[in-house]
Amino acid sequence: MATLAFNHQEIAPRQLKPRLYELDGISRESVEAHYKLYEGYVAKRNEILGALSEVDLSSANQTYSEVRALKVDLTFAIGGIKNHEIYFEHLGGDGGDPVDAIGDLIERDFGSVAAWRADLTATGMAGRGWAWTAYDWDEGRLLNYLGDAQNTYPIWNATPLVALDVYEHAYFLDYQTDRASYIEAFLANVDWPTINDWLTGYAIPLR
Repeated sequence: MATLAFNHQEIAPRQLKPRLYELDGISRESVEAHYKLYEGYVAKRNEILGALSEVDLSSANQTYSEVRALKVDLTFAIGGIKNHEIYFEHLGGDGGDPVDAIGDLIERDFGSVAAWRADLTATGMAGRGWAWTAYDWDEGRLLNYLGDAQNTYPIWNATPLVALDVYEHAYFLDYQTDRASYIEAFLANVDWPTINDWLTGYAIPLR
């Protein structure tokens, strides 16, 4: 039986920064419940990679097979990990208008901060799972992209810089079905210096 022989080391969830428990308009209870979902994605990533190390590759079939099921679910688990690590890492700031390099890029690519905010909000209201502001390396600019799930509509060669979770689990405890108010609260807690650090780390061109 041929199997996927590769290193499938387990990973552990990243710890939350203390200031995430003191967000303005997003409760500690909501953050704690949200973090448990992220922990679940990490656990399932580890479990799926373990199963893939033993799967029979000769059974692969596009209609149904264990290989297909595991591979599809791996994209969902890893998408959940990456999306939430961005989400948690860039919260806990003072929000407001973007500053420094990210502010300059937003002004350049959207015309104004107000236009970017309106477009991201509309994208978040239209999406079923996520809205991202990402730098598209092929376009050479920022764009707001929509995702309906952790693993739908990925844009290749684009680096997400703002990850807005609009699944109900992100806001239902605080806002019930009022997603628009949650998006306002999210934007009020964005940590712009963290995003500017990412711009530097990714060497995203500023001109």
